[in-house]
Amino acid sequence: MMSAGVDTAVAERAPARPARLPRRRGIELALIVLAVLLSVYGYCAVGLAHDGALPPGAAGYGAGLGVLALLAHLAVRFRAPYADPLLLPIGVLLNGLGLVLIYRLDLETPGDRAAPTQLVWSTLGIGLFIVVVAALRDHRLLQRYAYVSVVAALVLLCLPILFPAVNGARIWVRIAGFSLQPGEFAKVLLAVFFAAYLAANRNALAYAGRRVWCVQLPTGRVLGPIVAVWLVSVGVLVLERDLGTSLLFFGLFVVLLYVATGRTGWIAVGLLLAGLGAVAVGRFEPHVHGRVEDWLHPFASIDAGQGPGQLAQSLFAFAAGGVLGTGLGNGHSVLIGFAVKSDFILATAGEELGLAGLSAIFLLYALLVERGYRAGLSLREPFGRLLAIGLASLVALQVFVIAGGVTGLIPLTGMAMPFLAQGGSSVVTNWTIVALLIRVSHSARRQYDGKPAP
Repeated sequence: MMSAGVDTAVAERAPARPARLPRRRGIELALIVLAVLLSVYGYCAVGLAHDGALPPGAAGYGAGLGVLALLAHLAVRFRAPYADPLLLPIGVLLNGLGLVLIYRLDLETPGDRAAPTQLVWSTLGIGLFIVVVAALRDHRLLQRYAYVSVVAALVLLCLPILFPAVNGARIWVRIAGFSLQPGEFAKVLLAVFFAAYLAANRNALAYAGRRVWCVQLPTGRVLGPIVAVWLVSVGVLVLERDLGTSLLFFGLFVVLLYVATGRTGWIAVGLLLAGLGAVAVGRFEPHVHGRVEDWLHPFASIDAGQGPGQLAQSLFAFAAGGVLGTGLGNGHSVLIGFAVKSDFILATAGEELGLAGLSAIFLLYALLVERGYRAGLSLREPFGRLLAIGLASLVALQVFVIAGGVTGLIPLTGMAMPFLAQGGSSVVTNWTIVALLIRVSHSARRQYDGKPAP
């Protein structure tokens, strides 16, 4: 009897076994179905507004998008069952909406149809998503390839220098009618390198070295390699006149440095350096200086009798949309010109979906970033935490830079809105980011279910 009492007391004092977490794959599937239905509804609404009839390819579009989404869901269900259930549906909805907007603009530009090509790139992106989710069993394996990643990133960044400039910037590789933007892939590789290096040296970065003003500087031996890589990458991008991506890499560097060290002084230093660099480049680089002038005086071409420029037409589109928008297929954002399907596609969303629809799109991006941050902060190991926060920050910074440019908040940068804008390299890269976030979120939730990481 005494033994039984002791056993009972020990059992009561023993730590409770963690409750089994729900995997929520059914919720994910339901949200994916909703995302596909919303995309098909938008596709049909465009056809009804433009031609007064359902578009002939509506069924094929819905079936194709649905099959791709289902395959992606099955990969997550069987290979990452603990993953966050919101990441994949958000990617499907944003990608589907982007295809709808590009198709809508194709109707106004019959000689330049981009939706079929974008659908092919979306298929490749989801295919790569499936490969990453299925083949990468543990995100920590990427930490072994930190220096391979940075070398590959620098090679990709240097490639466009060998090719002629397009619209003032050298960011494209064009061979036999095939175009690629290597910088899109380089940003993921640099995120892997920064996360791996900072995770390995976070203590030295936080406490070693001298204190200058309010910032505790690490030793040059520790900080030197990562600053050198960042300077080389940004220098190459300045030569290519692609300062939007330069700003993106700089923001990624500062955010991860802050997360690794926990010192807010790096944020102040980063903002100061970014401001000084922007002023210097804006004054002395002709291409960037022209964009700054357009930003400061968006209606100057109208006053000169030359008609509205792209930024002015973008602002007109947002104003015409009002709160509820003109309706899909009823806008005139095609007047913006050649960049309406890429740099300025957000203006089409603002005009035809209005402030309400535009706010919903921004909320989707915000939720995607928040789930990435949540997955990273839930991990106990530093590399996964830095990787998830870095990838989510890439999306956040890119959305801010693009949205700020087309609304007149900051100068234009010529980048592609994640998932929405025309651009094969961009959509493939963003699906890779979502796949990596799913792997990290799977590991984060799995550890709280009492199971070791694979």
